Amino acid sequence: MMIQYKKINYNQITYKTEELLEIAQNRYKITVQVANRAKRRKYEDLDIIDDPLMKPIIRSIFEMVDEITQPEIIGD
Repeated sequence: MMIQYKKINYNQITYKTEELLEIAQNRYKITVQVANRAKRRKYEDLDIIDDPLMKPIIRSIFEMVDEITQPEIIGD
């Protein structure tokens, strides 16, 4: 049995990363925040294997861009 995974869209990763860096007032600070979130997520989701191609750093970038650009998805 062969398992097929979704193909990662590298253009989308690049676009989201650039978007995050453009939004950030301090590139160093946002880079550290992304790294810390990815590190925390790596250990929190140790037993969860959703998509082995979606690394914690990529997932963190996507989440942070969404939180900044679409605050309504977080809610109160």
